[in-house]
Parts: sequence; structure tokens; C-alpha cells
Amino acid sequence: MKSKTGYLALSLAVAVAMYSCNSEKHQDNTTSNSALSTDFIPVNAEDVELPIGYPGSIEGQDNVEIKAQVTGYLEAVYVKEGQYVNRGQLLFKINPSVYNQQVNNNQAALKAAMASQSSAKLEMDKLKPLVEGNVVSEMQLKIAQANYQAASAQVAQAQASLLSSKINAGFTYIKAPVSGYIGRIPSRIGSLIAPSDPSPMTTLSNISNINVYFSMNEADFIRYNKSLISYGNKSKKVEIILPDGETYPYKGNLEAASGNFDRNTASIQMKAVFQNPDRLLRAGGTVRVMVYHNVNNVIKIPKTAVKDIQDKYFVYKLGQQNKVQMVAIEVSGETPQDYFVSSGIEAGDKIAINRMDGLTDGAAVLPKVISNHKLVIHSKKD
Repeated sequence: MKSKTGYLALSLAVAVAMYSCNSEKHQDNTTSNSALSTDFIPVNAEDVELPIGYPGSIEGQDNVEIKAQVTGYLEAVYVKEGQYVNRGQLLFKINPSVYNQQVNNNQAALKAAMASQSSAKLEMDKLKPLVEGNVVSEMQLKIAQANYQAASAQVAQAQASLLSSKINAGFTYIKAPVSGYIGRIPSRIGSLIAPSDPSPMTTLSNISNINVYFSMNEADFIRYNKSLISYGNKSKKVEIILPDGETYPYKGNLEAASGNFDRNTASIQMKAVFQNPDRLLRAGGTVRVMVYHNVNNVIKIPKTAVKDIQDKYFVYKLGQQNKVQMVAIEVSGETPQDYFVSSGIEAGDKIAINRMDGLTDGAAVLPKVISNHKLVIHSKKD
């Protein structure tokens, strides 16, 4: 009886052991079958040019208000709004009749003054030999010389008046002081134009080069200048992103538009100068200025490796036993393709770059580490 009972107990133990073994194998097979094949990249710290964007406003190299310098009725308009004009090109004409008449009057006054000067000189020349011969007194000669000097002064005054009237007559023809684009023209033919008018006749913007003005906060300004010192002014690279998201093809030079910080905003006004040969950019437009800072030991990861949940950023880090851990990260900057990470992961970690929608915290994976994954920094376009 004891022998039969022992045999049953042994049989039961073997059955339990075999079931347990089969169960573990089944579980291992199930886990292996449910694990996602996922690509991972190692996280590295590297030296990068970190772009920081600022909203900027465009101004032309020369922005000129065209105002009348004489009063009169607008007789002709030779240009259209938005037209490109060259320096010296005729823009407007004010009725010159009054000013031409002033020129005529001053010409006549000059002739009269010159005649009086000639008469005074003849009188002076006539008296000189008579004084030498003691025919007339020296006092008479001095009076004649004074009359000649007065007549000469009248000639100079008449010449100045004539020149002034010619200048005023010339002001009735208003020409472009620089090359550029014509702005709005509020006045119409027949309107009375005066130098005291509050609004200009038009504006003229020279956009062969353009200036982009923006404000940089104190921290960024100090960081940027430190970068210049460390890298020997090699980081003085400026780009602009156009409103359509494209990067402007020409790079600019960065200058300080102000020598001091604004006490109210704790920012300093900066100016980026760009060439504009295609006249693509116009005064009054807006762009995004991208200033590059050289930064050491920055962790940079592709945006494809980041999961955005309610404005918070997460990555899946490869852990032990080929399971992933969902980790929150802090982002300090970005390009269209990459994020710059300030905390959450560190050099040496491996993060997933695909299967982002299928992974969950603690999920098992079949990892494939891509060690030669290359990341490229591009200019920010948003």
C-alpha cells in the first residue's frame, strides 16, 4: 500500500514539474512573439551650433519720406505706387509759374545792380587821375569808391536772390534722392502741396540691402558674446526664416543697433544686415531671425524619437531585459529635425527611434542598435 502511495506521489510531482516547464516555455514564447522589433540609437553629447529664433521686422537700407520744399499746386505725378525708381528720376511736378516769375524778377534786379556797379566804377576811375592832379579833393574819390563798393554789394545780393529763386524753381520738380520702391501717394493732381504738410507726398525705400531689427534678451546676448569670444567670432552667422517657412538663401551679418539695454524690457536692440539682390524682401515685412550659438556637450536627438503628450516630451529608453522605460525629457531648443535635451537622458543611453505609437512603459522589445546614425542640424523654419 505504501509502495502504491509513493508511486502516485512521484507521478504527481513529475506531472507538476512538466506542466511548470511547459508553462514557462509557453510564456517565453508568448513574450518573444509580443516583443516589438525596435530600432535604437545611442545618445551622444556633442558640440553644436544652437539656433535661437527671434521675431524681426524689415526696414530698407534707406527709408526716405518725400516732402515738398516749396508751396504750390501739384501739376503732375510721374510714378505709380509700388513702382521701382532710380536715383534722380522725376517723381512729381509742382506748378512752377510763381517761382519762374521770381527768377525773371531777380534776373532783372541783377542786371540793374550790375549797371549801377558799372556806373559807380566809371565815376571812381574818372576821379582817380583828377585827384592825382589835385583837380578834385581826395574826399570825392573816397565817396566814389564807397559808392562802387555799395553797388558791388547790391550785385552780390541780386546774384544770391537769383540763385535762391532758381533753387526754389528747381524744387518744383521733385526727384528721387535714392533708388527704391515708391510707397503710397495720397496727394492727387490739383492738390495744394506745402512743406508744412504732416504727411509726405510718398515714401521711398531702398532695399538693395535690408536691415532686420529684433530684440535679444540679456541672457542670450551674454551667451552669444561668450560664444564669439570662445570661437574667435566664428559663430557670427545669422539666417532668417521667411513667413512661408523657407530659409532665406543669403546669410546676414549681426550688428548691435543699440549700445544699451532697455531698462523696461531687459533687452537690447539688434540689427541683422542682409543683401537683397532679388528684391524679395520689402520694408515693413516680418521674418524670424535665427542666431547661432556655439554650445559644448549638448545632447541632440531626432524628433522621431520623441513622443509629445500634452506639451510634455517623452522618449523610450532601453532598459534591462530588453524592456523600455518611458522617460520625460526637458527640451532647451530645436531645429526642424532635432531636439536639444537639457535633462532626462544622458550620453550612453539608448532611445527608440521608431514604433513610438506601439511602445508602452515596460514593454518588451527586440532591440536593434543603430550605431552610425547621423543627425544633421538644419535651420528652424517655424
